[in-house]
Amino acid sequence: MFRKIACLLLFCTIISCSDTTNLTNCIRSFNVSVVTDLNNPSLINAQTPGGFAELAGGNKGILLFNKNGTDFVAFDRFCPSNDCTTPMTFENRLLKCTCDEGTYSVDFGGAPQKDGFDCPAIEYRVTKNGSTIRISNF
Repeated sequence: MFRKIACLLLFCTIISCSDTTNLTNCIRSFNVSVVTDLNNPSLINAQTPGGFAELAGGNKGILLFNKNGTDFVAFDRFCPSNDCTTPMTFENRLLKCTCDEGTYSVDFGGAPQKDGFDCPAIEYRVTKNGSTIRISNF
């Protein structure tokens, strides 16, 4: 009986542990409302799965990424650590901040891919209606 209680207490202790990282210092999204058409020649690359386009808007520009042909995501190219004057670059489904070597996955909501980086990339909502794409704050 004692072993069962000890195991239950240990299990409850492990479950109650959580990451106490303070994310309140993360940059929040900027006011964004961009409407564009996928048939626009500058967006031709974003029409195919895995394709992307860079748009004006946000703080450092917006990356529009076609995940699978029907689902799109959009991220600000502003480095989350807020210490970089250059926009993030995009390569192999990762946004990369050239100032601090931080990388952020477009497949996982802009989550940082390296230890020591807590803030995710700024993501915007994408709504597709026919060939019209609307990018806005959540």
